[in-house]
Amino acid sequence: MLRELRVENYAVIDNVAVEFAPGLNLLTGETGAGKSILIDALALLLGEKSSSEMVRQGAEKAVVSAVFEAEDAAVKVLDSDGIDCAEGEIILRREIAGGGRNRVFVNNQPATVAVLKQLAPHLAAVHAQMESLLAFDGAARLELLDAFAGVDRDSTEQAYHKWRALRERAAELERDEQDRLRLVDLWSFQKKEIEQAKLEPGEDEHLEAEKRVLANSEKIYAAAMGAYDALYEGNESAAVSLRTAARHLEELSRYDPRLQEALAAVESARLAAEDVGATVREYGERVEASPERLEQVEDRLAQLDRLKRKYGAMLADVIAYGEEVTRKLDEVENRDEILKSLRQELAAAAGEYLEAARALSRKRYLAARKLEKLVESELEELAMKGRFKAEVGGSDEPENWSAAGFDRVAYLISTNPGEPLRPAEQIASGGELSRVMLALKVSVESGAGHAQRRERTLVFDEIDTGIGGGAAEAVGKKLRALARTHQVLCVTHLPQIAAFADHHYLIEKREAGGRSRTSVRRLDDVERQEEIARMLSGARLTETSRRHAETMLRGQ
Repeated sequence: MLRELRVENYAVIDNVAVEFAPGLNLLTGETGAGKSILIDALALLLGEKSSSEMVRQGAEKAVVSAVFEAEDAAVKVLDSDGIDCAEGEIILRREIAGGGRNRVFVNNQPATVAVLKQLAPHLAAVHAQMESLLAFDGAARLELLDAFAGVDRDSTEQAYHKWRALRERAAELERDEQDRLRLVDLWSFQKKEIEQAKLEPGEDEHLEAEKRVLANSEKIYAAAMGAYDALYEGNESAAVSLRTAARHLEELSRYDPRLQEALAAVESARLAAEDVGATVREYGERVEASPERLEQVEDRLAQLDRLKRKYGAMLADVIAYGEEVTRKLDEVENRDEILKSLRQELAAAAGEYLEAARALSRKRYLAARKLEKLVESELEELAMKGRFKAEVGGSDEPENWSAAGFDRVAYLISTNPGEPLRPAEQIASGGELSRVMLALKVSVESGAGHAQRRERTLVFDEIDTGIGGGAAEAVGKKLRALARTHQVLCVTHLPQIAAFADHHYLIEKREAGGRSRTSVRRLDDVERQEEIARMLSGARLTETSRRHAETMLRGQ
């Protein structure tokens, strides 16, 4: 559930904070007051694309933030991305700078827009103004049906990727002879060049370290001997000073045994100084100034650099590339035998894919029949006696295969008796299309496949476009029914719908200091009656509209 939405310097909104509640939250106001802008701001927190043009004139950046109640599925997304979850809530914030730069924070930890998109299905769904099935491409229509069915595509996706990888390997081996022989020559040269270099993992790093020592051998020897002298050999070395201090402490401890511990610490320090001194002396004596070895190391490093420029940024990449071309050459040399084996694997992979895709298709057909009945029932409650069909088609021929299966989905509707079914996007009436959209969305949200996501917030931005009268009242009843299992936010211009609100918010735009400023406030019962009266009669309120508003509210 969405607890709070805060918007700063976004479009006409200066600074607005709104606390939402369970049930049906209705947002009303004059045209242009900023109702849809508020919904657009919320959509940004669900991963929608941003634009620097929406930053309020004169501001450095726009900031949108929200607090959602956390649910298990959303918490799992955060865990997978290494983001801590505040107890019981998820805090999202997105900053849009004037130059187009975006910053995203989840629970005050840096995140990405990709994380917002992963969270979105578990937090809220925005059904925007003028949305239509025309906006759905084939993949989106299929996604909607799968969401209703609650199907798992994983096995189909895995089988598809396995089959495609095998097909690509087989195609590579089946290239024409001339092309294949040209590649063999290239791979043979590359394999020979890499093998002759006799590369060892991490060799370049070891050689770089050795080069630094060889190139600075005199400085290293002088530093080592200097450290040895300061620690052990010199008349004023640390070891000499510590021996002197130990003698004094030994004398003092005869009079006060409490200094025995201090004496032991000094003796330990002396022994450590002598050990380190001996170590650096041995190190310095091993350092040899060898111009010949330095030249060998530099030549070897130059050879490794040439190979890395050709075959990979890291030495491990070069070694891996050599192994890859060796594999390719082996495949070419044993082409017929490998092709035979690959074709057998490919046939088996195709069978696995078809088994998974056909099982997925059967689930879709069954879900489509259930969805049809639900949508028709919803349409009837929305004062439409229409027929609805979710048509699942497609061929299981390989050219139709994809990670989502081979099905294609179309949504067909007949809004009047005797009329043939047509694609839903071809409905002439905007009001009918709005109700079809609402019926479809409600059916998907309330379907069995969505049982685990019933708590999320649903947002309808002017879904009532083009309707009125009895149809508007039917939409209001449907939204209220939906609000029993979801938190619903709805932007509306219709008083018949506003009368069903559990919580009514008024969006107002006023001019102050030569600038337009948008504000949002929750209405009490008296203010709510006045707002519905305004929606009925326009700017000029009348006693008739007030009485009508009172009657509408009392009827709910």
